[in-house]
Amino acid sequence: MDLFVELGGHHTTLPPWETTLRVLAAVVVGILIGLDRELRQKPAGLRTHILISLAAALFTVIAFEIHVQFAGHDGTKTADPVRIIDAVTAGVAFLAAGAIIQSRGSVHGLTTGASMWLAGALGLACGAGYYFIAFLGTVLATTVLVVVTKLEKRMNTKPDKPDPNGSS
Repeated sequence: MDLFVELGGHHTTLPPWETTLRVLAAVVVGILIGLDRELRQKPAGLRTHILISLAAALFTVIAFEIHVQFAGHDGTKTADPVRIIDAVTAGVAFLAAGAIIQSRGSVHGLTTGASMWLAGALGLACGAGYYFIAFLGTVLATTVLVVVTKLEKRMNTKPDKPDPNGSS
């Protein structure tokens, strides 16, 4: 990996295998969340959720690397990786808001917008190396998107009542 340094890059604090694991984990959680949206043929589907999660992970890894690079050992330099995470959160929220459509008094796309925001959070968790948090969030989100959807459909389906006039 010294080739990257020779080309003018920086040494990274994380070993390349750890960075790769973090980024690949973000892709996997993006797939798992985006798959539900894709199967339901929603506008923001598989690719969107993968890219959001991947981008969030990359921003997080970069934020941590910048923090280590610019934070001085003597306390004279400071770097705040939370600012980058704030920017990622705001950017994903902007994209998610774009997925929400209001038309004729009804709102559509709230779940898609929320899942996009969640994909960003899962990507941040992966980028920071918090795999258990990402795993737990993915399991819970998948449960909500699949199980709760089925429950909602059952609750909203009313049995047909016979017409008192006898007509169909």
